[in-house]
Amino acid sequence: MKEKNLVGKRLEEVSNSLKDNFFLSNNCYNKTMRKLNVLIAGSTGYIGIQLIKLLIKHENVNIKYICGNSSVGKKITFYDKSIKNKLPRITKFKKEYLSKIDIIFTALPNGEAQKISNFLLKKNTLIDLAADFRLKKSSDYFKWYKKKHSSVMNINNSIYALPEFTKKKVKKYQIIGCPGCYPTSILIPLLPLIKKKIIDTKDIIIDSKSGYSGAGRGVHKKFKDKNLYESLSVYGVRFHRHNSEIMQELKKYTNNDLNFIFTPYLSPMFRGILTTIYIKVNPGVTIKKVHSTIKNFHIKNSFINVLKKNSFLSTNDVINTNKCNISVCKTSNKNKIIILSSLDNLIKGGAGQAIQNMNFKFGFPKMRGLV
Repeated sequence: MKEKNLVGKRLEEVSNSLKDNFFLSNNCYNKTMRKLNVLIAGSTGYIGIQLIKLLIKHENVNIKYICGNSSVGKKITFYDKSIKNKLPRITKFKKEYLSKIDIIFTALPNGEAQKISNFLLKKNTLIDLAADFRLKKSSDYFKWYKKKHSSVMNINNSIYALPEFTKKKVKKYQIIGCPGCYPTSILIPLLPLIKKKIIDTKDIIIDSKSGYSGAGRGVHKKFKDKNLYESLSVYGVRFHRHNSEIMQELKKYTNNDLNFIFTPYLSPMFRGILTTIYIKVNPGVTIKKVHSTIKNFHIKNSFINVLKKNSFLSTNDVINTNKCNISVCKTSNKNKIIILSSLDNLIKGGAGQAIQNMNFKFGFPKMRGLV
C-alpha cells in the first residue's frame, strides 16, 4: 500500500513537472513570437529604406506607420522598387500614433528624434539611428552639433548602445541611441584593447573610408563639386562629429591620457566601410596578444569575425550583411600594429545594429531579422 502511494505521488510530481515545462515553453514561445507595432520616421533615406527591408523579414514586427515629410502620400516603392511587401503609405508623424505603437525607429536629421522623445508614452521604446542620444552631455551635443538639445531630461533615460558591449543593458532604457557607422567600425576592435590596457592610448591613428551612402541621400548636393563615382575625398578633418562619441566611449575604459587622430574619407562606392587603425603596443605585447584579446572578447558575438593574423579585408565580404570583419596585421616596426575593420555602413553601421538592440530589448533571438 505504501509503495502504491509512493508511485502515485511520483506520477503526480512528474505530471506537474510536465505541466510547468509546457507552461514555460509556451510562455517562451509567446514571448518570441508576439508582434510589436512599429513606426518608422525618416523612412525614405538610405538607412530608412534599409531598415524597412530588414524589418519586413522580422517575425515579431508589424510595420504600422511609415512617416515622412516631403514624401507624404507616396508608397515606399517610389523610393525602392525592390520592396514587394504591401506596406502603409507614407504619412506625416502625429503624436496620436504613439498610443498604437510599441517601437519608434527614427532615421531623421539630427534634432528631430529629440522632439518625438518629448511625446513618448510609457509603452513606447524609441530607437534612434541619428545622433540625438549618442552623447551623454547636452553641452557636448551643442559643441559638436551647433544646436541646443531640446530634450535634455531624456538624455538620462537613454543609452548609447553598441550591441556587442551593451547587450541586455538596453532593457533598462526607454530610449536607445545607436552609434554612428564610423565609430562602430572603430570601437568594435579597439575597445577590447583599451579595456585590457595593452596599447598606448596617447598614440592612436584612425582612417576610415566609407561608401558615399554614409553621407545620406543629400550627399550629391552636399558634395556637388566632387566626382563621387570616380574619386576619393577626405572631409571632416579634425572636426568630424564622430570624434565626440569615439572619445566618449574610449574614455569609459581608461583613466590614462587619451589621444587619437581620426580622418574620414568618402570612397567611390555606394556602401561599405574599411577602417584602418594604427596602434602602438605597450612593452612586451605581441601581435598574438592583440589578436587573441580581440578574438576572445568577441568569441560569442555572432556578427563579429576576427580573421587569422595578417589577413587582407574587403568590403565586398560584408556588403548586405550585419557582419564586421577584423584583421590584425604586423608592420615593420615591432611596436606598431595595424587593425583592419570592415562592415556595411547601412546595416552593421546603421539599421542592422538598431535591430540587434531591439532584439536585446525585447528578448527576441539575437539573429532574428538579420540573417
